[in-house]
Amino acid sequence: MLNPQLLTAFSAIVSAGSISAAATRLGCGKSVISRQLARLEADLGARLIQRTTRKLTLTEVGKVVLLEAQQIDRALSNVAQISGQFQQEVRGPLRIACPRPLGQRHLVPLITEFTRRYPHVEVTLLVEDRLSDLIAEQIDVAIRVAQMEDSTLVARKLADNPRVLVAAPSYLERAGAPLTPEDLAHHECLLWTRENRVYDEWPLSLGGTTTLVRVQGRIRINDGMALVATASSGAGITLLDRLLVEQELASGALVELLPTYSLPPGPPIYAVYPARQWLALNTATFVEFLQSKRFGERS
Repeated sequence: MLNPQLLTAFSAIVSAGSISAAATRLGCGKSVISRQLARLEADLGARLIQRTTRKLTLTEVGKVVLLEAQQIDRALSNVAQISGQFQQEVRGPLRIACPRPLGQRHLVPLITEFTRRYPHVEVTLLVEDRLSDLIAEQIDVAIRVAQMEDSTLVARKLADNPRVLVAAPSYLERAGAPLTPEDLAHHECLLWTRENRVYDEWPLSLGGTTTLVRVQGRIRINDGMALVATASSGAGITLLDRLLVEQELASGALVELLPTYSLPPGPPIYAVYPARQWLALNTATFVEFLQSKRFGERS
C-alpha cells in the first residue's frame, strides 16, 4: 500500500511549482521531498514528473496520479475538519464557484461578511461562466442558476429568479413607454442570444391570459451584464433576470415596464455541493449563511 505522505509530497510539488517551494510549504528539507518523490516513483514503477532546469512537467501517468493525490489531500483535510468540528469552530479552506454576474453583484459582499464572521475560513472564489466539475476541481460549493438534475450533487435552493422588462429613462423619453404587450412589437428590443438561438418571443401574462409577443431588435447579446449595460445606455427594452438589474432599478438607471404583467421566471438559484456522507462544517455553515441572507435579493 502506498504511503499517503508520499502522495501529499507529490501534490505539494505540483501545486507549489518546485521541490524547494514544496519543502517550504510542508516545513521540511528539500532532500526529504526529493526522496519522497523518488520513493513514490519507484513504488509505482513510473516517472511522474519530467525535470528540467527551468520547470517541472507532469507525465501522463503523473496527471492521473495527481488527481488521486489531491483526493487524498482533500480527505485528510476533511478528517482535520471533523476533529475541528468537535470544537465547534468554522475554519479551513472553502472553494466556491459562481457565475460571473452573481459573483460580482451578489456573492462578493456576502463572502466579505462571512469571512469577517468566521476569521479562520480561507475562501477561494472561482468566478466563471461554465459548469465546474465539483469533484475533479475540488470545489466545496457552487452557486448555480439551473434546474438541478445531477443526482451526484446536493442542491439547496437559495432564491427564486423572477424576470422583468426594463429600459432606461432616456430610451423611454425618446420612444415612449409600452402600455400593452402588443406595443413591444413596435419598440427596439435588446435580445438575448445563445448557441445561435435568438430569444425574440416574450410571453406576458395577466389574469390567466398569456400574450406571446414576437419582438424585434438589431442588438443581440449573449451576456447578461452586457445586456444590462446596453439597456442602461438607452439602446432599447430588454427582458432580464431581476437579480441582474436590482442595482439599476434602485438607482433609477433602469425602469421596470408593464409591472402588472407576469413573465415566466428563470431557473431558481441553488447552492450545490457533492453528495457525501459527511459535509464539512465550513461548507454547511456557508450554505446556511446564504439561505439566511435571501441570496440574490437586496436587503
